[in-house]
Amino acid sequence: MRLDKYLKVSRLIKRRTLAKEVSDQGRITINGHVAKASSTVNVDDELVIRLGRSIITVKVTDLKEHATKDNAKGMFEVIKEEKIEATF
Repeated sequence: MRLDKYLKVSRLIKRRTLAKEVSDQGRITINGHVAKASSTVNVDDELVIRLGRSIITVKVTDLKEHATKDNAKGMFEVIKEEKIEATF
């Protein structure tokens, strides 16, 4: 499944266009490699997503073409979530 579609269906990112922008900016890695929106996501892949001041590391546990709100939570497992402190 494409990365941008996975991020939207799993509800990690609300809109597919935003998922495409974030991934094309190089702010998402799959298993340590910078990913583009068209990159393929597989079960057991590890995604590191940088959104604002947060870095979220998740493990892909399931791939679904469509998911309800409750089913979407089962598509990934949060491994680590970090907040980056602002230094001014």
